[in-house]
Amino acid sequence: MAMALEEAKAAAAKGEVPVGAVLVDGAGKVLARAGNLTETQGDPTAHAEMLVLRAAAVRQGAPRLENCDLYVTLEPCAMCAAALSFARIRRLYYGAYDPKGGAVDHGPRFFSQPTCHHRPEVYGGIMESDCGKVLQEFFKMKR
Repeated sequence: MAMALEEAKAAAAKGEVPVGAVLVDGAGKVLARAGNLTETQGDPTAHAEMLVLRAAAVRQGAPRLENCDLYVTLEPCAMCAAALSFARIRRLYYGAYDPKGGAVDHGPRFFSQPTCHHRPEVYGGIMESDCGKVLQEFFKMKR
């Protein structure tokens, strides 16, 4: 999660919402890491989670990342939760809870839906205060 926090801080320095993600394989080897780039790329899908999934899929040469774990600083949104399911991620570790935009433990609770084909193990609240602080400081400066 410390690496994901580094990515979140780098995203904030670019004016992006500070969310960072790191994808590791079953042995703990980092396959990809990224921060949000929606503003930089002008792409509404350039969330940190989507970027690491894309990079790791290319690196692995496969769309499914079955023995991989994702660390992300904020509870994933519905788009990202769906992508994690399609990628067959083994475990999701996330930092700050997102009652407004999250889709794992809040909102649509994507992995609990009967239409969800794959449900990763989910662990929320990892380094929650550190992850939340980066977001709070970013939005405090924006206002």
